[in-house]
Amino acid sequence: MTSWSVVVPTVGRPALTELLADLAAQPHQPDVVFVVDDRRRPDEPLPVDVVVLRSGGRGPAAARNVGWRAAGTEWIVFLDDDVRLPADWSESLLADLRAAGPETAGVQGRIVVPLPAERAPTDWERSTAGLETAEWATADMAYRREALAQVDGFDERFPRAYREDAELALRVRRHGWRLVHGRHHVVHPVRDERFWVSLRVQRGNADDALFRAVHGRHWRREADCPPGRFRWHLATVMAAALTFTRFRRPAGLAWSLLTADFLRRRLSGGPGTTDEVLRMASTSVLIPFAAVWHRLRGTWMHRDSPVWPGPIRAVLFDRDGTLVHDVPYNGDADRVELVPGARPAVERLRTAGLQLGVVSNQSGIGRGLITAEQVAEVNQRVDDLLGPFSTWQVCPHDSTDGCACRKPAPGLVLAAAAELGVRPAQIVVIGDIGSDVAAAQAAGARSVLVPTQQTRHEEILNAPVTAPDLEAAVDQVLSQLPGGRR
Repeated sequence: MTSWSVVVPTVGRPALTELLADLAAQPHQPDVVFVVDDRRRPDEPLPVDVVVLRSGGRGPAAARNVGWRAAGTEWIVFLDDDVRLPADWSESLLADLRAAGPETAGVQGRIVVPLPAERAPTDWERSTAGLETAEWATADMAYRREALAQVDGFDERFPRAYREDAELALRVRRHGWRLVHGRHHVVHPVRDERFWVSLRVQRGNADDALFRAVHGRHWRREADCPPGRFRWHLATVMAAALTFTRFRRPAGLAWSLLTADFLRRRLSGGPGTTDEVLRMASTSVLIPFAAVWHRLRGTWMHRDSPVWPGPIRAVLFDRDGTLVHDVPYNGDADRVELVPGARPAVERLRTAGLQLGVVSNQSGIGRGLITAEQVAEVNQRVDDLLGPFSTWQVCPHDSTDGCACRKPAPGLVLAAAAELGVRPAQIVVIGDIGSDVAAAQAAGARSVLVPTQQTRHEEILNAPVTAPDLEAAVDQVLSQLPGGRR
């Protein structure tokens, strides 16, 4: 029997409700539906009867990672929050998944973009219709969880829904997997957009720069991405720049011809309305400059970027039960006792050059059982015994406060990453219970669970990586460093 989950990243668009209604009406239901709320400040709960996760406004790649890491099924089906599902979508999907051989990592569904029948499509509508021929687009894409785990999921450095799916497909195939096209399909309506949308999407040129930095100059061919117009945009900008030199007359003519040709191509086949002509004329002048600016910005920003997720640079420990014996609501520094092997384990990580920190829930503060000052004294005692940690992140809230920092929420891990100056994907969280693992997953970090007597059996089964003790957990971390240093 095929087990499958659905992951939908969303920023609170109203279309989500329609998608979930389509899912509920399907003849075959997924094991679970994960809606990953990617709003920076969710102001209200989502009106859906699904598992809602939070990813903190880090973009669709990070949101999809939060979703699939929370799932335990064989297949993960990614859907955009603004697609519609035909009545037989689940039946066709399951037929495609059952037909997939063991070497198949992913099955892409067809994307149908309805265009107006009564008039020619606008430039934005034609751009959206490009999804119909896009390879491995996650508007409707099923992946084996095993393949996602093998490549560490989506590259979260892509902040927009633009290249992250093509880049994932490239890495999956480099690992020897196959990707295939299925028969199932979704309908992707064209969203209404603002006047300057074509200018705004030029930010994707920075993503192209990241792609090239990581995968080389031939990335488009390997990732099945069609050639863009960037060279023409660069020529247009260079011609404009030369108008300030003694070559201003031929340069001005070249700029005018290039801009006019760009405008002609965008208007060709369009509706020719006054609004469309005005929009195309205004944006065609500015797009080359925006495209070149974002490409230069991306080239500088990603100049030393490694293949995702990059090397481990930091380790965050849970405190109670992981570094020290768990004394409930301990406010007495004299009662701090290290777990066996804690000191050599921490020292090995420091010797390897990793940054270290602690992320700890201390709800006793919120409950009035201990003070923040007492917690700080206990933490100082841990520093005295193990050497100073580079960051301490403590949540003082009770479980009923609904804060964003208390594990299993990602807040503590994200705050530690920011203070250490590393990406969450380059962090390993070591803890003893499921909330430590869940916080790491929600933040996009890696994790190692070191079970104790307080660890529930299902938490051990659901953990991606476990170790029998702290020393073994450190062995696993160090084995992933360049050269497998220990």
